[in-house]
Amino acid sequence: MIRSDLLFEGLAGLAKEGFGPLLQASLWLSKGKAGFKRELAKSVAFEPSTLPYELRLLEFLRREKAKGRRLVLVTASDRIWAERVAAHLEIFDEVMGSDGTTNLGGVAKARALVERFGERGFDYAGNGPADRPVWKKARRAIAVNAPPAVESGLRRDGNLADLFPRPSLKLKTIVAAVRARQWVKNLLVFIPIVTAHKLQDAGILAAGALAFVAISLCASSIYLLNDLFDLDSDRRHPEKWRRPLASGTLAIPAAIVLSLLLMAAGLAISLRLPADAVKLIGVYLVVTTAYSLFLKRRVLVDVFTLSLLYTLRVLLGGAATGLLLSPWFLAFSVFTFLSLAFCKRASELVRLKKSEMMEAPGRAYFTWDHLTVQSCGITSGYLAAIVLALYLQSDTVRRLYASPAWLWMIVPVFLYWISRIWILVNRGEMDEDPVLFATKDRVTWLTAVVSAAILALATYGSIHLPGVQP
Repeated sequence: MIRSDLLFEGLAGLAKEGFGPLLQASLWLSKGKAGFKRELAKSVAFEPSTLPYELRLLEFLRREKAKGRRLVLVTASDRIWAERVAAHLEIFDEVMGSDGTTNLGGVAKARALVERFGERGFDYAGNGPADRPVWKKARRAIAVNAPPAVESGLRRDGNLADLFPRPSLKLKTIVAAVRARQWVKNLLVFIPIVTAHKLQDAGILAAGALAFVAISLCASSIYLLNDLFDLDSDRRHPEKWRRPLASGTLAIPAAIVLSLLLMAAGLAISLRLPADAVKLIGVYLVVTTAYSLFLKRRVLVDVFTLSLLYTLRVLLGGAATGLLLSPWFLAFSVFTFLSLAFCKRASELVRLKKSEMMEAPGRAYFTWDHLTVQSCGITSGYLAAIVLALYLQSDTVRRLYASPAWLWMIVPVFLYWISRIWILVNRGEMDEDPVLFATKDRVTWLTAVVSAAILALATYGSIHLPGVQP
């Protein structure tokens, strides 16, 4: 009836509380399966109204209810959780679930139903191999999202009455789950190559490409874990509820396996990079995991962490290629990414305010924090412009460019771009991730072309900027 597994969701909710609760949960195993579920149900609450219900089955049940049939919710989940779901749906006449002593699954469920209604005295809707003992005692079997082998077995038994086939797992669902579109942010690893004028060096480009692939796979691994920890808040979000895990289109066990495979692949590729690059990828994994578990629920800490993760990508590009970054350029990156991190949070607050919500689900912000967040972000962006202007005076720039005075034209271009970004945020026209927005924004592409032209003049131009000291 639910396109998810409450046991896995409960464990994910417990993991968000830290290692202490998880350690305590390991002690619950001594109480047996039913005892473990009871302790978990008492420790982790969820909102039944946001769960991803199997709507086809609910419509069927409501039709049966209208015919005067008695509906019983019988589940191996703990009765505490089952009663909350039943109270929300308001269609069940009775609830049967695990009670802390008896785990009501498989043979135990079949026995309880036979004692309550008699053999062949009930129809039963289930979805997996654990339901086979129950179906054998039921008058009619109803299969919901069951694997093909289970369907075949029910057809052989001859009591399959209704079938709600499992939707096939589509490639676009996996692509959405790993957030492949977010990989564009990892192109930041190529910034050291661009600033060092090494785009024609095949070896350096290959190292940058390896770094890009490694961090993209590792990032996707953490995105899956992040969505697992954020199930409840994502389901209460006006847009994030569509994510594969939150909507139930991707099973939690499959997501966990996929996450581990992606992380293993990313780390294996990273081993072909220099040791410093491997260390930075390790730092990235630690920081992103900490962010998913608890840092993103801390005011301002979440924004500074996002800024650090952007900057780590640039540092990784330098470590992977051996191209060291100037401290000035690093400072410019920090302030720019801090502004964009504030931008991401501010855009979310503006959207929530339009939806008449008071607080951001899963975050420590209220919608009235928008002005403060916006002020911090604009200030960071303008500080980045000041640092850029100072960076243009460095000896590094003078060595790389034939006519470095032209680079001063990039400063007003950058100021225009960052100012426009914040105006769009305030209007509610910005996607929640400004980097992804920039990849689709035509004005951003135009400013990029203008900046490239300025860089070309500074690199190859023989004419100096009039009125400015060469």
